[in-house]
Amino acid sequence: MDKYEAVLKLLVEAIQNNQGKEVIEPKAFEIPVGVSNRHAHLSQEDLDMLFGKGYKLTKIKDLSQPGQYACKETITICGPKGAIEKVRILGPIRSKTQVEVLAGDCVKLGTAAYPRLSGDLANTPGVTLVGPKGATQIKEGLIVAQRHIHMTPCDARELGVHDGEIVSIKFDTIRGGIFNNVAIRANDASKLECHLDIEEVNAMGINSKSKVEIVKH
Repeated sequence: MDKYEAVLKLLVEAIQNNQGKEVIEPKAFEIPVGVSNRHAHLSQEDLDMLFGKGYKLTKIKDLSQPGQYACKETITICGPKGAIEKVRILGPIRSKTQVEVLAGDCVKLGTAAYPRLSGDLANTPGVTLVGPKGATQIKEGLIVAQRHIHMTPCDARELGVHDGEIVSIKFDTIRGGIFNNVAIRANDASKLECHLDIEEVNAMGINSKSKVEIVKH
């Protein structure tokens, strides 16, 4: 009996020691949503072709991600079947031109829809760009942005995910549900935010004030 009494005594002491202590629950993350429309990132070479040699973009407002901003300038993009005007340019200048459109835009342009992460442009369709001073045709670079979540490495550790991981997210709204195939993009230059396009947020009945959660399988 001495053995069982000793175990019972330890249990009683543990309960008494924990009385009055705060119980710490795992940290719950509600991730803000960033809503994107069609836009273009230009190289300096293509900017020169469209707006004139040595042209500098005009910033009109900062975006949520550090160092990113919307510009006053817009262009027209042309595909085999149609064109879309007033496509906003985002800064800063990039090493390679990238045009991000909605899936529905691809029907109007007459091109295939390629969901890709930013910068993954190999074997994507090309498109013609038209500006006030000229036009240029890129051989590749037209994409539909893959759903993704920007975050810092610290955020990733607290959320239990890692850069490059593919997760699901859920929305608790009247038209809510689950989106699969959401990429984690974790680096020190990011701010916590889930990026979706207008078609995706409209489908779920959400907006830029909404929050999402990562689904743990």
